[in-house]
Amino acid sequence: MNIAVDTLKASTRGAHWFKALTQGFKTIEGFPASVWVADGLIDQQAVRVIAVVQDSNNLFPRAKQGEVGLLEGWSLAKAVDDVIQADVHSETKRGILCLVDVPSQAYGRREELLGIHQALAGAVDSYARARLAGHPVVSLLVGKSMSGAFLAHGYQANRIIALKDSGVMVHAMGKESVARVTLRSVDELEQLASSIPPMAYDIESYATLGLLSELLSVENPEQPTTDDLLSAKQVIAQAFKEINADQLRGLEQRLHGKNRQMSKKVRELLREQWS
Repeated sequence: MNIAVDTLKASTRGAHWFKALTQGFKTIEGFPASVWVADGLIDQQAVRVIAVVQDSNNLFPRAKQGEVGLLEGWSLAKAVDDVIQADVHSETKRGILCLVDVPSQAYGRREELLGIHQALAGAVDSYARARLAGHPVVSLLVGKSMSGAFLAHGYQANRIIALKDSGVMVHAMGKESVARVTLRSVDELEQLASSIPPMAYDIESYATLGLLSELLSVENPEQPTTDDLLSAKQVIAQAFKEINADQLRGLEQRLHGKNRQMSKKVRELLREQWS
């Protein structure tokens, strides 16, 4: 699918939060410059932290601003799969923390020809297998979480936490792109979004869909303060504890949002007709 992409200012939120949260962690080498991986402890939970960041020297021009492309998709898959393999015989599974600040998947001719759909599917598969194998997976949305990039990096988590900030957005496409595709103006889209939560871009509207476990208020979403880090670590540690305690490996809890009634109804009808 070839969709026009908005001109996006490169974000450094993911990089700043990664550096702050992984102080004292062991940096894992062997990944491209756009994929950062580190191992350490949050509270008493062993964790692998993974982030996709901008790389102006990326071999693929369409993936220079933090987009998830071919290198990023396969590298995410490897970073997660290495954890699965290392802990396959361990009763205590390492946690995985996805730091999410991704403006889009990488749209380009080379990406399409070389199978970006397979690269991103590989990342999704690894995250899902890790969750099903008992690894607690938590995502922290610190910036844009857009399009197939979020599906590949962050969406498969047991718990999704988001900063309560206007710079945190979750959507399939940017506003300008949606306007072009739907033949509407941006103003018209914003009017629709005021009454149709799935069309909105603000994180509060997204929270009503039941996919977020918590909205986290911070002082500085761009570069976290000491207090911001403390709050984030407490929320993340609590999420890991809850996941380990309830032993639920699916994503059923996402249907509890106040705007998911029809999603539940459709599933009920499908189960009745299938049986």
